[in-house]
Amino acid sequence: MAEASLPELGGDTEATPCPSVLELEELLRAGKASCSRVDEVWPNLFIGDAATANNRFELWKLGITHVLNAAHGGLYCQGGPDFYGSRVSYLGVPAYDLPDFDISTYFSSAADFIHRALSSPGAKVLVHCVVGVSRSATLVLAYLMLHQRLSLRQAVLAVRERRWIFPNRGFLHQLRQLDQRLGGASRS
Repeated sequence: MAEASLPELGGDTEATPCPSVLELEELLRAGKASCSRVDEVWPNLFIGDAATANNRFELWKLGITHVLNAAHGGLYCQGGPDFYGSRVSYLGVPAYDLPDFDISTYFSSAADFIHRALSSPGAKVLVHCVVGVSRSATLVLAYLMLHQRLSLRQAVLAVRERRWIFPNRGFLHQLRQLDQRLGGASRS
């Protein structure tokens, strides 16, 4: 896979109000129309599905060193040291893909895990849930906002160019709250 470069954010650097949930859904619909099992959405940061995360050979081929499972528990948790061994660092987030689930309680810990991993030379991070569209995408967007200082709009634009994502409305609402707390586009 070719080395990814930082996404171009175009003219979206002017201060604009935080988009509504409906505006975010329109932005998401205008993005990439499909996705693979795994896509690199930011340099060395991948979003994927449970099948990819459960395929150790595929992870080895991709050079994945860290896995963040946003669907930890139940049927989709094969993660952790027992599954990956000592070569892959693992963080499990027991999130449900329900609009009323408070995924925001995991924004900081997930973003910090990704940030620490990507600060290590040669590290590559896979963030996954079941399909790789809602929970995992939400945590990646939070990382981009918290550690890359992107507004929510910029984070959505950056990721949607590389992968079709569609966080549920409850998660979009929580990302909007994070954007407002961080100062939105005024950070850029």
